[in-house]
Amino acid sequence: MDDSLSLDAKLLAESGAGDNAAPLSVSEISGTLKRVVEDRFGYVRIRGEISGYKRAASGHVYLALKDDKAVLDGVMWKGNAGRLPFQPEDGIEVVVSGKLTTYPGRSKYQVVIDKMELAGEGALMQLFEKLKAKLQGEGLFDQDRKRPIPFLPKTIGVVTSPTGSVIRDILHRLADRCPSHVVVWPVLVQGEGASKQIARAINGFSGMELGGTLTKPDLIIVARGGGSIEDLWSFNEEEVVRAVADCSIPVISAVGHETDTTLCDFAADLRAPTPTAAAEMAVPVRAEWLASLSETKARMARSVQRGFATAQERLEAQRRLMPALIDLLRPHQQGVDELSDGMKYAMGQNVAQARSRFSASEGALRPAMLRQRLDTARNRLDRFDLPVALVKRPLDDARGRLDSLWRLAQQVSPDGPLKRGYARISAVDGSFVGSRDEAQRAGAVNLHFHDGKVGAQITDEPVASPKTAPKTHKSRKKPKLARVKKPADDRQQDLF
Repeated sequence: MDDSLSLDAKLLAESGAGDNAAPLSVSEISGTLKRVVEDRFGYVRIRGEISGYKRAASGHVYLALKDDKAVLDGVMWKGNAGRLPFQPEDGIEVVVSGKLTTYPGRSKYQVVIDKMELAGEGALMQLFEKLKAKLQGEGLFDQDRKRPIPFLPKTIGVVTSPTGSVIRDILHRLADRCPSHVVVWPVLVQGEGASKQIARAINGFSGMELGGTLTKPDLIIVARGGGSIEDLWSFNEEEVVRAVADCSIPVISAVGHETDTTLCDFAADLRAPTPTAAAEMAVPVRAEWLASLSETKARMARSVQRGFATAQERLEAQRRLMPALIDLLRPHQQGVDELSDGMKYAMGQNVAQARSRFSASEGALRPAMLRQRLDTARNRLDRFDLPVALVKRPLDDARGRLDSLWRLAQQVSPDGPLKRGYARISAVDGSFVGSRDEAQRAGAVNLHFHDGKVGAQITDEPVASPKTAPKTHKSRKKPKLARVKKPADDRQQDLF
């Protein structure tokens, strides 16, 4: 080993003669570098292409600016990132303003960005084309997504600035063509926060409920006057384009003049070259519409009259081809006459046949023939002899049942008790009187006895009668049923 090297390389660090610079710590040198860099580059403007753009969950933005020879890291804190007028993307050339600083934790330097701008209209158009390609790839500009504009919207929602000439032009044109109900949602149309207000207004109209406090529009017009691409950039923001594409209400985009084009125009259901033209597209001309309705009404009337005339001509032609009514009836009249003659002939034949059958049977109805048949029947009856006991027993049974029924009838008869001294009372009209109240209401009554009836007048007080010995009633014998004597001819039996 070389002796000179062994003398210079020592195990412990020592301060040499004349060495008055104490060693610095890593933190000290890092802090010193940070102060020097921030003092020297307290405000810088840097132009470069964005690379590795990333927005953290905290809202801070991290990126790198590069050119063909170097790369510089950058950070943009949440407050400044929220005020960006556009959405940065990789590959876009920008100009940033801020200050340089170091990050001691990784021994690197970076730029803290306060403001970011596009590096000229070329960069802005580059961002426009990239965003257009992205949204077109998602199908937001497809024609099959376009919805038809209502012919006569009752309510029109307008998203625009309330103070510009755009809203006055729209209202004036609507009043000239066809007065409609207009609901204006005031927004900023350029500058910081304009895109958020425009998207919020479109989503607000789309989210209205039917039958709410405000009438939900049938059509939305998104309008702004002309300007540079930078002035119109709020209508190129992704959140505005997506709000137009997702809106549940048909949208007319009227941003700028005829030569101005925004991504909002591609996503809308219909593009108007100017806000005034949007109002003309939204509603028809009322006078022309009424004239068209009148013309349609006249054409319908002429068509109906022409149809009636044609039908009448066809009916008349058919009527001439049809035979006369009398010609149609004559064959049927002839048939009726033939049937009538046939009926007369058939009835005569039936009467003749009936008379012939009656004449043939007349001989069998002579008195001598009838007497002969009667004698024959009597002889057969004489030969038919029945035992007396066989006939008498049913008669005795029937006589007993008849006696029982007679006794029962005597017991239930209303006039049965009259023979025992009772009387039955009836009103003059014959109705039954069964109580004192009914007798008083009747006034005059009839008293029915077993041998007749007498009249009586009803009074309020009962009549007093002297005490007399009750008369004895003679016992009445039960009537006997008379027997019918048997006739001399024993062929006729006794029915009792």
